[in-house]
Amino acid sequence: MYGIVYTRPCAGPDNCILPYLARRPKLQACVGAETLSSWCQLTSFIHFQLSVYTTTRSNLGAENNIDLVLNVEDFDVETKFERTVNVSVPKKTRNNGTLYAYIFLHHAGVLPWHDGKQVHLVSPLTTYMVPKPEEVNLLTGESAEQPIETEKKPASALDEPVSHWRPRLTLNIMVDDFVFDGAALPADVHRYMKMVQLGKTVHYLPILFIDQLSSRAKDLMVINRSTTELPLTVSYDKISLGRLRFWIHMQDAVYSLQQFGFSEKDADEVKGIFVDTNLYFLALTFFVAAFHLWKVKKALKMTVLWRGLRPVFQFGTYSESERKTEEYDTQAMTYLSYLLYPLCVGGAVYSLLNVKYKSWYSWLINSFVNGVYAFGFLFMLPQLFVNYKMKSVAHLPWKAFTYKAFNTFIDDVFAFVITMPTSHRLACFRDDVVSLVYLYQRWLYPVDKSRVNEFGESYEEKPRRKPHAE
Repeated sequence: MYGIVYTRPCAGPDNCILPYLARRPKLQACVGAETLSSWCQLTSFIHFQLSVYTTTRSNLGAENNIDLVLNVEDFDVETKFERTVNVSVPKKTRNNGTLYAYIFLHHAGVLPWHDGKQVHLVSPLTTYMVPKPEEVNLLTGESAEQPIETEKKPASALDEPVSHWRPRLTLNIMVDDFVFDGAALPADVHRYMKMVQLGKTVHYLPILFIDQLSSRAKDLMVINRSTTELPLTVSYDKISLGRLRFWIHMQDAVYSLQQFGFSEKDADEVKGIFVDTNLYFLALTFFVAAFHLWKVKKALKMTVLWRGLRPVFQFGTYSESERKTEEYDTQAMTYLSYLLYPLCVGGAVYSLLNVKYKSWYSWLINSFVNGVYAFGFLFMLPQLFVNYKMKSVAHLPWKAFTYKAFNTFIDDVFAFVITMPTSHRLACFRDDVVSLVYLYQRWLYPVDKSRVNEFGESYEEKPRRKPHAE
């Protein structure tokens, strides 16, 4: 990770690549400095202009067949801005075609294709995805959104990818006055750099970057044949060199997933981890996950009898205390089932009446999943009921409890990082509720080391052996 964000600067005067943006002197440096007047006149101010064009071609050969959608005169690379413009959609794009955006950073007053020191990037404003099925109320047939006049399509065409509009374009420019070593240029940044020779020194022009990770699948809009204009939000912010390199690596990782067969929706889930999560919180998640060890342990009461060379296993040898614990456990499950069965059925009926689904199958799966979450919580509660009935807690070493609490904390962290349904996110916090109640019971009731815990283990101290007589 350190190698991704750290770049070694140029140490000596030879083979150094200087930033072109550093040639923009501050106004105070030219006032009242007679000895620097010639330098001020030589460099003066370099005024930039940001222009965004759209075209249906991926390669821009001439200035024909392009539309100017945004022009920011006297553009300041240090100033953040966001503007929304309406983009005319060509007929070719409306017929399931594509549309590209060309972003130019050039000198003010000069057309981009006449400026030898301009930098530009191209970004697709459309992508192909299978349309999301419309969600309707299964009983009334009412749709989730107001009906829109669309052409009737056969059922076979519903699974075909169609052109979708990307309503957001996020731009960044690296503003650090960093001097690169020409013999050790980072490969990730090098492909975004454009060098010019100015006198005896080599300068790199402003590094323009398009943040593709900020374009999410949930924001995409279907392009219909009747659509003539679509909104486009262009946002800009400066970026540091370290963050730029990290973002380039993340975009390359998402692109690699798509090359390996990940769909646009699957890749979008990965995007959400980096875009919707604070970087410091994400770093904490990676740090915690590095020390996460998952262990599943079950204890069975089992007796092994040998009949010749064939072993025979017998299960179910319980002591009186264990039979009593099993009785309370069964009683707790009975009481909880009286509560959870009606809740699960009532929740399924309520969602059928008030929530819109794609199909009956979707409603059925959603109801079953909510039932699994509910019964998962049910199977965790009998231990608390047994503690209450026996007025004691099974012996649980603090090291083991700390380990279990650490696993619970990791689940909570990932519940905020990974995109998941709300019901699943709530299910991640059920361990916290049970742990808090258990801590209260541990404070309220004494520790009974002869009791069997939820793993079927007893920590009753065995009598110490007498020392051997010499």
